[in-house]
Amino acid sequence: MEFGQIEGVDKKISRLVQGTIMLKQNKPEAGCDLLDAVFEAGINAFDTAALYGGGGCERVFGTWLESRGHRDEVFIIGKAAHHSEDRKRVTPFDITADLHDSLARQHTDHIDLFFLHRDDVEVDVGPIVEILNEHKSAGRIGAFGGSNWSVERTQEANEYADKHGLVPFTATSPHFSLAVQQEPPWPGCVSLTGDERSAERQWYVDHNMPVFAWASLSTGFLTGRLTRDNAEQMRSQIGPDMTRSYYHEPNFKRLDRVHELAREKGTSVPQLALAWVIQHPLLDVYPLVGNANPEECRANLDALSIELSAAERGWLNLEVDER
Repeated sequence: MEFGQIEGVDKKISRLVQGTIMLKQNKPEAGCDLLDAVFEAGINAFDTAALYGGGGCERVFGTWLESRGHRDEVFIIGKAAHHSEDRKRVTPFDITADLHDSLARQHTDHIDLFFLHRDDVEVDVGPIVEILNEHKSAGRIGAFGGSNWSVERTQEANEYADKHGLVPFTATSPHFSLAVQQEPPWPGCVSLTGDERSAERQWYVDHNMPVFAWASLSTGFLTGRLTRDNAEQMRSQIGPDMTRSYYHEPNFKRLDRVHELAREKGTSVPQLALAWVIQHPLLDVYPLVGNANPEECRANLDALSIELSAAERGWLNLEVDER
């Protein structure tokens, strides 16, 4: 396992991050067994959110965390302030309420890396940065940042922090994968993928900011189950939001090439797609993966040992016609 370090957190963090949205409150034993397998495989980072399963996913995760006694070794990523059906919730009150609920469900007194799940550009960054600093000073969170926050808003928040002597955002969690979102699958999603976002990616390099990439396998498009030939039959499994976002000819060309190169290298499609993300030459990337069973976990870990040349990377991303 490869490990990294996030500014503001002393603990090391595994390069691959296990998601928790698949945990079911009515099947806690199965969830704990999965978390056991993931942890034993070497992944110590887990992505949680107050929104997932109406809190049920965090409850299962908290049961596992408390019963196994792994808190000192586990790196917890938490997310708060997702919009509801009724209103946007990027406010100091909602951030605080979600944080306290998450701490209670997870049976812990702190979250190592805390993200704001969504942004609200109509809200001033000042009170947001201040409440995050308040929770950091109280020891409830370590580092913090924004999930689905644009570069402009992240920079605005950090300029406010610098001006007022406060701790800035030190990581963010946008979408990033080989397949390009032609349109956001849901309102408020932010992506770093695509030629038109090269300036945003360069900003991350210039500011040495880690990226926690959600949908690193394009929400099913690059899991290996989908091909150009079965794409229509797979529509119902992937769902309308994902097909609207990823079902476009350039992505199918990428998919064809991933399948071809995976066959040549004797690896799998998701392993190759993850390797492409992990080895991005400009970004310090931590892919979020949704391993559903121990076999998937072990297979995805193999992505860390796959080597891609610059020519292969460019060919997979349609930048060149030959490799």
